[in-house]
Amino acid sequence: MTQSLYTLYVWILFIPAIIASTVFFGLLCLLLAPVLGPRRTSRLTAVPWARLGLLLSGIRVELEGMDRIRPGQSYVVVANHLSHIDIWVLYGYLDLDFRWVMKQELRRVPVIGISCAALGHVFIDRSDHDKAMASLDAAKNRITGGTSIMFFPEGTRSYSGEVQAFKKGAFRMACDLDLPVLPVTLSGTRERLRRGSAALRPGPVRMQVHEPIPVDGREPEALAEESRQRIVAGLQTASTARPTPSG
Repeated sequence: MTQSLYTLYVWILFIPAIIASTVFFGLLCLLLAPVLGPRRTSRLTAVPWARLGLLLSGIRVELEGMDRIRPGQSYVVVANHLSHIDIWVLYGYLDLDFRWVMKQELRRVPVIGISCAALGHVFIDRSDHDKAMASLDAAKNRITGGTSIMFFPEGTRSYSGEVQAFKKGAFRMACDLDLPVLPVTLSGTRERLRRGSAALRPGPVRMQVHEPIPVDGREPEALAEESRQRIVAGLQTASTARPTPSG
């Protein structure tokens, strides 16, 4: 009965509210970005949009390791990808100014595509390796002064919940820019909204920030493997950790 009532709430109230908030914050983003720049505009639009979505969906975010983020430091951030909910969690509660690396197809999504372009996010054509690398190269000059870049190195959401193999683009960028890699483990988001399903469920999710990994002359393959190991370890310990609820 409880799940049936929640499903009714989702279709009657939640979805219209999310559409309205996306349009509102998207238009606000387009108005503010030319005046305030991507960093301040993101704080004023993308962060509240994400937090509102989580609040309305009944999803509670639990945090661990936020003190491992050094203010003013730029990172190459890598996270596992389980659900569309990951977007809200990272946007809402990862206390970093970052530019997202996302597939080219998202540029065509109404409101969201043009807003992401205004915020300086990086669109890549995954069907053309050379074009994808050129887009990443062009983005490198944006990753300075405390601005980071965010990757889902698996390339897509996991059906099973297991961490898939990591593509090397994020780690090549870390080597090229000599920036530390910041691994982030997301857990619980798959239970809230699975890939291929429209059945949203309320409940807790968790975001764990791991110790940054310095490049120190290592190859991208070594950085990718260490990052993946830390993210997998975070998933394995998620059920026993005592995180701090988000405020």
